[in-house]
Amino acid sequence: MNDIICVVGPTASGKTGLAIALAKAYNGEVLSCDSMQIYRRMDIGTAKPTREEMQGIVHHMIDVAEPTESFSVSRYVEMADRCLQDILGRGKRCIIAGGTGLYVDSLIAGRTFAPFPETGRRQELEKLCEEKGMDYLREYLATFDPESAERLQDARRIIRACEVYLETGKTMTQHNLETKQIPPKYSPLWLGLDFLDRKMLYDRIDLRVDMMLEQGLLQEIERLVADGLSPTATGLQAIGYKEPLAALRGEMTMAEAVEKIKQESRRYAKRQLTWFRRNKDIHWIVQSEPDFDAVWRSAQEIIGQ
Repeated sequence: MNDIICVVGPTASGKTGLAIALAKAYNGEVLSCDSMQIYRRMDIGTAKPTREEMQGIVHHMIDVAEPTESFSVSRYVEMADRCLQDILGRGKRCIIAGGTGLYVDSLIAGRTFAPFPETGRRQELEKLCEEKGMDYLREYLATFDPESAERLQDARRIIRACEVYLETGKTMTQHNLETKQIPPKYSPLWLGLDFLDRKMLYDRIDLRVDMMLEQGLLQEIERLVADGLSPTATGLQAIGYKEPLAALRGEMTMAEAVEKIKQESRRYAKRQLTWFRRNKDIHWIVQSEPDFDAVWRSAQEIIGQ
């Protein structure tokens, strides 16, 4: 059996539950590959597993940064790879679980993005984004890297893509293509979760948003702001946080903000599926209806092949 199993797929597809079950069954630990669960105090809106949900399984790369920090894929790979090596070094299996495609692909490939010298370019781009908005910066990115402009949906990554081009003369798309030509560092078993009916996935996403609100998402956001976190902090640009903040500023009603979260989450899920469908090594477990027992049986059959 492979010592590394990657559980991937769109948001609300059941990755967390399957990863924990695999870790319990096969003497493993979970390595999170979620670009938002890295942030401390951002628990509800990121669907971070609770201590009860973890069922005693050790989880890595959760709560490793403050919401004010700009967390790059390079930093993720550096930290996550140390965790992965530690897990394997102790004779355990590593269950990598998450929906941030760039992070998981970069970790498996051993791909890193060297930090640039501090030239002030990033600060200039951040200021431009603050003054003219993320859409303006995305349009600027589209003039030299239309693929990244279409793919990237948050300000931090758009700024990073612009910075890469301005500092190196190469687009992020070109950089990714070049690094993909290098043989990957690891050869995991890939499991992908999806639903036969896309509406079923979207209904699960909508239900998850409703549950987040019941669990206190708005109160979580208010606490973060009350603790002095700026609404422009990196973490608060995530789906589920930026929309209620806009409502609190009077830019939309809270009902409109909730619908916006659902809409953006569904769009994000679609982008995740587009990303992962390019990986021909993924064994897809496509559910006709939510049924963990059926998913578990399929996963065991694939692992036993």
